[in-house]
Amino acid sequence: MLVQRIFASVLLLVCAGLALMAWPYQAAFSYEPVGPRAFPLLMLGLMGLGLLYMVFRPTPIVHSDDDPQLDRDTLVKIGICVVLLLIFAGTFEPLGFIVASILIGVPMARLYGGRWLPSAVIISLMAVGLYLLFDKVMDVPLPLGVLDVLEN
Repeated sequence: MLVQRIFASVLLLVCAGLALMAWPYQAAFSYEPVGPRAFPLLMLGLMGLGLLYMVFRPTPIVHSDDDPQLDRDTLVKIGICVVLLLIFAGTFEPLGFIVASILIGVPMARLYGGRWLPSAVIISLMAVGLYLLFDKVMDVPLPLGVLDVLEN
């Protein structure tokens, strides 16, 4: 239990440091009504509340037999997920949202037991749908990357 409280305390300090870094951020122009710093501050605030609960909760988190074991296979899957997310971050701008999402989504689905064809179809539909939702409905521009030729 002490290790959990120490871990939560360290993460709480990290959140506080990131919030201090995000607070003065101002963009030269803004396409959203609340500005660019609202999202990171909101997420850090919610994380901070959860971490405060972890630091001061009365009982430790006890794992039941239903919880998955933290064995070698699970750690390998977590490592692959982190690598895939780093690849997504690196390919988001040059390849665009849709292609990068498909490139990362299909291996992620396969990693957790998805079959090739349903994974490819569902991930492709989700990538296109999310692009249209953000770009057209919510007016949050996402990069098209290699599909830039499709834009008017």
